[in-house]
Amino acid sequence: MKLIVGLGNPGIEYQFSPHNLGFLAIDRIADQCGARVSNRFCRALTARTSLEGQEVVLAKPETYMNLSGVSVRELVKELEIAPEKDLIVLYDELDLPLGTLRIRERGRSAGHNGMESIIGSLGTQEFTRIRLGVGPGHPLSDGARYLLAPMKKSQLAEADPMLDTAAEAVQMILKQGIAAAMNRFNRKPEKPEEAAK
Repeated sequence: MKLIVGLGNPGIEYQFSPHNLGFLAIDRIADQCGARVSNRFCRALTARTSLEGQEVVLAKPETYMNLSGVSVRELVKELEIAPEKDLIVLYDELDLPLGTLRIRERGRSAGHNGMESIIGSLGTQEFTRIRLGVGPGHPLSDGARYLLAPMKKSQLAEADPMLDTAAEAVQMILKQGIAAAMNRFNRKPEKPEEAAK
């Protein structure tokens, strides 16, 4: 059993905000599996499905971002899984440009409140995370306002392929392991002149 968690805030007003890209990624994975993330379990909306031959639970905590760990801890306990090998968390990352993603095996929260809550609740930093870039490419005077405001159509269009890439990254982690996935998805994109060589 694998637990795949996307972070975000419940509520229609936050649905398409940068802070909810984790939720949107879970929805994309569910769509590809023909599943619906609608079962309330451990303070989260969940779906049980199969991915790369493995049983998985997709989850979107309903505790609001800052208390994500409360739900994740309950899910880990109820599903009887080991976070270091069975948990994948997808969440927004302000320090990465919009549309890019990075996979990490472990690490600190880097100031992300949802990750801070999960690390504190689980008592470990040892779990896989997929960071979804939402950075605007320019300095922000109010990062919180940017993260919670609805994205513009152009931003949604830029983020959309990243959701497919995130789903692909999850599949590769399950099938070939995190090292293979990091090797493939953590590369910096080639510049046009390099690609032409």
